[in-house]
Amino acid sequence: MFPALRERQALALSVAAALLTITLKFGAWYQTGSVGLLSDALESLVNLAGAGFALMMVIYSQQPADRGHPFGHGKAEYFSSGFEGLLIALAAAGIFVSAIRRLLAPQALEGLASGLTLTVAATLANFIVARILLRSGRSHHSMATEADGRHLMTDVWTSVGVIAGVAAAWASGRHWLDPVVAILVGLNILREGWHLVRRSFDGLMDGALPDADIVRISDVLARCCPEGARFAGLRTRSAGRYRFAYAELHVPVDWPVGRALEPVAQAERELAAVGITLTVRLRPP
Repeated sequence: MFPALRERQALALSVAAALLTITLKFGAWYQTGSVGLLSDALESLVNLAGAGFALMMVIYSQQPADRGHPFGHGKAEYFSSGFEGLLIALAAAGIFVSAIRRLLAPQALEGLASGLTLTVAATLANFIVARILLRSGRSHHSMATEADGRHLMTDVWTSVGVIAGVAAAWASGRHWLDPVVAILVGLNILREGWHLVRRSFDGLMDGALPDADIVRISDVLARCCPEGARFAGLRTRSAGRYRFAYAELHVPVDWPVGRALEPVAQAERELAAVGITLTVRLRPP
């Protein structure tokens, strides 16, 4: 249903969506005076900054390897994820301050119908773009794109909660519900920010590839291994969209080099076809 755009296209779409939703959500806050809607609008500012930074990091990460970075620039995407997490924390702090002030001095809401209509429109736009980002990130193994999609999807559910809470405050006359909803929004986006920062840290620490990739690599090595030799010591890591595997091929000492390199070349070709770079070291039995 949602296209798998290239990372740059998906993130450029995210920037455009953030500009649109900022306009709609701040318009909703201006019309209603709701601190809950203000919290939702502030998160859209974070979306804009995060999407813009993610786009820059994806462009940088796609630069080819050079003398100073022989393994490429893929890890730049992890900085984007950590940056978004920190921005979320700042947005949450602003939400808490505004919500506590309104909780101490509740205020009646006005112009709610038009304000909520604008928020619903912004939420639908975010939902569509979030699904596109998630599909693009998973298809191209781009952490920055997937992280931006996860962040935007969090914003969608946050907006749904804000709409329900603000509507409940208006319908019941309990105006204190408005700042309570804002506080809950702040706690929710803090949780998402923590997940993004932790995932960024794991990536920078050379985390292993997912189990599905390790099983695929092991199957290829087993299939390519000639009789009398054995692959061992498999290690994996990822750097943004780039995936790497390292292994040892133990061969008899009387084998000529050409015979030993044939299975290595076959395994390298099969894994390169699925985007995994294999490096093999020849060892004695």
